[in-house]
Amino acid sequence: MAVIDADAPANAKASTTASTQEILAALVGFDTTSRNSNLPLIEWVEAYLARYGVESERVYDATGEKANLWATIGPADAAGIVLSGHTDVVPVDGQDWSTDPFTLTERDGKLYGRGSADMKGFLAACLAKVPAMVEAPLEKPIHLAFSYDEEVGCQGVLTLVAALKEKPLHYEACIVGEPTSMGVVTAHKTTRRYRADFTGLACHSSLAPQGVSAVSYAARLVAYIDETAARLAAGAQDGLYDLPHSTANVGIFTGGNALNIVPASASVDFEYRMLPQVDLQPEHDALTEFVAGLNDEMAARDPSCGVTLEMIISVPGLDTPPDAPVVTFAKRLAGRNDHAKVAFGTEAGSFAGDLGIPTVVLGPGAIAQAHKADEFIAISQLASCERVLDQIIDHCCKG
Repeated sequence: MAVIDADAPANAKASTTASTQEILAALVGFDTTSRNSNLPLIEWVEAYLARYGVESERVYDATGEKANLWATIGPADAAGIVLSGHTDVVPVDGQDWSTDPFTLTERDGKLYGRGSADMKGFLAACLAKVPAMVEAPLEKPIHLAFSYDEEVGCQGVLTLVAALKEKPLHYEACIVGEPTSMGVVTAHKTTRRYRADFTGLACHSSLAPQGVSAVSYAARLVAYIDETAARLAAGAQDGLYDLPHSTANVGIFTGGNALNIVPASASVDFEYRMLPQVDLQPEHDALTEFVAGLNDEMAARDPSCGVTLEMIISVPGLDTPPDAPVVTFAKRLAGRNDHAKVAFGTEAGSFAGDLGIPTVVLGPGAIAQAHKADEFIAISQLASCERVLDQIIDHCCKG
């Protein structure tokens, strides 16, 4: 597979236009696991865009070690199309890969590598079409939005959205290229993640009533979340989701350090995934009231004891009406009449909710392959994505 030199002279671009597969190989080669900086990949993309005369700008995180990238091709004063994707990937730690996860490997019509499906395949297809975008007589702009930290709660896009609010730009639509097997997704659930930290009073287990067990109180919160999950399962339903109701789940429960010690600390991490049409605020209010009750009870036993509740992640849901023009547009691009809704969160909710951009999710690859060992994307999926991007370019030439 060819190696791309993003820093090649600009006058070489006509003879060195890279394929989607070649660009994907370059992107997969960057270990952009969310715990790492994504700046080496961003620098590579900047250099690649510069070869075609495309200016780009970074929007950094608070540390300066990660950045979103924003680029506009075409007339910025018209309402344009945003093509959005994230640059970070999940870890490969503990996974049994048959190939090097950071070397793109082709086998039987599939391309293996971390992020190939989720979602560097979409980024590669977009970048491969940059020469065509630049050469086309665009009357509407195409914006590229490449973000960081999507895999840890869609956090990176928040700084990008904040920056875009300050720009005098107008938007016709946003397409978030998460892997949907090139199907049109109009909605996804709202995600809210919490952490509750319990402080108890330690003592020898033979004198257990004299202590305050942080684990026991934390277990009551776990039971409350389980009861909430059962109630949500019996509540509002939407059959277009693979799981048609809202959910609540405890993911991490830690506490204690020895069997013969009443535990002085415990922690519970849990989440809600709500249908976007269901108001999350009543659940939040009920949760905070329950936790406050636990805190008061613990403090009454000993003033040093209690519980703190922190909302650590909030990902807005997406609920684009199926008859919205952006959905009709996306279905025409994809060549299909159906649409779907998904339980996993994406950055689409931020573009739709915070910027008011009509948004759908549509991208190559299968979500079933994401986050697994031997993650892959079918070459045929990339070809389908390229055809959709060609239609977007044509659409933006028509004004």
